[in-house]
Amino acid sequence: MIKRLFGATGVQVPVIGQGTWRMGESRSSQKQEIASLRLGIELGLTHIDTAEMYADGGAERIVAQAIKGVPRESLFLVTKVLPSNASATGTVKACEQSLKRLETDHVDVFLVHWWSSHHPIADTMRAMQTLVTRGLTRFVGVSNFSVAQMREAQTALGATRLACNQVLYHLRDRGIESELLPHCGRERVAVVGYTPLNRGGFLRDAVAEIAKRHGRTTRQVTLNFLTRRAPLFTIPKASQPDHVRENAAALDFKLTPDELRAIDEAF
Repeated sequence: MIKRLFGATGVQVPVIGQGTWRMGESRSSQKQEIASLRLGIELGLTHIDTAEMYADGGAERIVAQAIKGVPRESLFLVTKVLPSNASATGTVKACEQSLKRLETDHVDVFLVHWWSSHHPIADTMRAMQTLVTRGLTRFVGVSNFSVAQMREAQTALGATRLACNQVLYHLRDRGIESELLPHCGRERVAVVGYTPLNRGGFLRDAVAEIAKRHGRTTRQVTLNFLTRRAPLFTIPKASQPDHVRENAAALDFKLTPDELRAIDEAF
């Protein structure tokens, strides 16, 4: 799996990772979910994203089972605090609880799940600094923040740099390309796209034709396109082994300028 620098962290991270939304919700699916995550890790998809919100912590527990026995330093773990919990003290408590569920002593990035008025962002960012100082997270990030909200969060953080902004990004929703993506590129903030496959909504003639030309799948062409720029990373969820393998091989070919233009125009 191709890696690139994750914002200004200095850390090389797999461009394609693994999302866990909706994992941990059904006991009957847990064995398959754990197996899929483990397969992904074996194939180099070691960037794993989760959140306390997902299945009320159930997804974090699934991740804990999937990473058992895997050297911690080989993983890049990300989780998130709910805005309702993101007070000065609540943020710290939420991180501690996430770590217990993940069965690890630290995460690589701790995110605020989305902007809200529940708690002042300055209080949340002060707590984030505390987490970094205590070694409970290596880096700090945000999710679903606008450029203006990112600036406010960064001001509150002071010398600590925002590592990433995790946002919705798929072929039918490319709004981040107008302002947020250029801003993050200038500020050296990683952009992590979630729901990149939009539940199959990427199936269009242009994508299908390009996939056939390369002997690839539409899933792979889509992920390739959505990570075509330096700041971009993506975290597709996959509970089927075949989908995990597809994701892991999505960057093993290069789209031509004409193909990139064709997808750009089609969407």
